[in-house]
Amino acid sequence: MATTIQVSNLKQGYGKTIVLEDINLTVHNGEILGLIGPSGAGKTTLVSTIMGMLRPQEGTVTVLGQKMPNRKLLAKIGYMAQTDALYSALTARENLKFFGAMQGLGSADLKKQIPYAAGIVNLNPDLDKYVKDYSGGMKRRLSLAIALVSNPDLLILDEPTVGIDPELRQQIWAELHNIAKEGKTILLTTHVMEDAEQSDQLMMIRNGIAIAQGTPDQLIKDYQVKTVEDVFLKAGRQQDAHS
Repeated sequence: MATTIQVSNLKQGYGKTIVLEDINLTVHNGEILGLIGPSGAGKTTLVSTIMGMLRPQEGTVTVLGQKMPNRKLLAKIGYMAQTDALYSALTARENLKFFGAMQGLGSADLKKQIPYAAGIVNLNPDLDKYVKDYSGGMKRRLSLAIALVSNPDLLILDEPTVGIDPELRQQIWAELHNIAKEGKTILLTTHVMEDAEQSDQLMMIRNGIAIAQGTPDQLIKDYQVKTVEDVFLKAGRQQDAHS
């Protein structure tokens, strides 16, 4: 199975402040990896490093066989940020056209991909409304549609289901599993345990260190607990005991 993301002995920070230490991670084609951790744990810093926005202080990051940072690869990565970077003065359709074109889609592809991406997040009826008139939840849904519109090889989603109702969350997850079955790789950060349980692999980060890694079922078994949340709490207590 081909490897999409390889992180080896990563140490990352800002100046003298260390944010991540000794991170090792392998994600294969068709896998969904969930990064779990409290705010400030280092999840977004890890995502930024994988995307090439930050150069590793130590260690290496490889994406789709290329060492990061690598600007050319950005066209193959669909990214949904934690904060919605949208053009409020444009309609949703115009936002999708703009960001799709930025990722190299021609007009024929856009015609096909915009209804597909908007359909996943139930936005087709609202595509011609201005984004300034969108609710917070609709903006999150549009951000996800933008990440999906270019049918990327790698999808990176930072807290994708925040502000999204449970029924739509189920629909989005059904589509994410379909995308993974096509051989695409998905990396998402979350503190929603229902999302974590849907992932194929989990990495739990706390205080910049990976405190547990594996499949949800394997982690529950290894830690002899009943839920993924219990794994995180128990692994956290073990980290405290060793520090």
